[in-house]
Amino acid sequence: MSLNNLSVRLSDAGRRAEGLAAIERAVAIYEQLAADNFAAYGPALALSLNNLSNRLSDAGRRAEGLAAIERAVAIYEQLAADNFAAYGPDLATSLNNLSVRLSDAGRRAEGLAAIERAVAIYEQLAADNFAAYGPDLAMSLNNLSNRLSDAGRRAEGLAAIERAVAIYEQLAADNFAAYGPALASSLNNLSNRLGESAEPTAEQAKRLMEIRAQLQLIKRRIRDEHIQVPAHLTWLLESEPDDKG
Repeated sequence: MSLNNLSVRLSDAGRRAEGLAAIERAVAIYEQLAADNFAAYGPALALSLNNLSNRLSDAGRRAEGLAAIERAVAIYEQLAADNFAAYGPDLATSLNNLSVRLSDAGRRAEGLAAIERAVAIYEQLAADNFAAYGPDLAMSLNNLSNRLSDAGRRAEGLAAIERAVAIYEQLAADNFAAYGPALASSLNNLSNRLGESAEPTAEQAKRLMEIRAQLQLIKRRIRDEHIQVPAHLTWLLESEPDDKG
């Protein structure tokens, strides 16, 4: 577990090769432990395989990264079959990651199937505990929207991102610092979905203008309140020509 954590820290510090070596050692140890006692160490092996997949993908070793996340999903499938309450969330997370890896590999139909399963699991979890799983449901709906759009199923993709936005709006109303950036990101994706229409209706064009105005206000609030933004959302801090004030 300490090697697992070391891998994350090294990666955050830009020392990716060392981070990859650390998680590979962690996986090797958990493989040995799980071979003797799967009940005790299978979950930790699956977690480390999930992290290994991310490190391999960062290193451009996508085929190996895909193989690692496929193994993680297989383990979580087994664990969740026996104890969904404990491992259903981990299975959904790994399916989310699997969807990304499959899409990167050009296996889009399988990637779509994986994210659809993740959404179905999060729907079930959020129905029982929205506070805990609403954010995960919104994130997976955001990813589902991208996969559906890639598959040419634009109406369904639009519906998925509309739901994600609605959830993030609810969450951000209670805690803007935590969910404002995610709301902005989902609004940006919603804008992209609406913009995909070659001939948008008057209603869609109006909605698009409203979303862009809402997005500008959120970006301004993020800057004004000095809210910390994840690295992949740093574009939120960039000013636009009509976003002064």
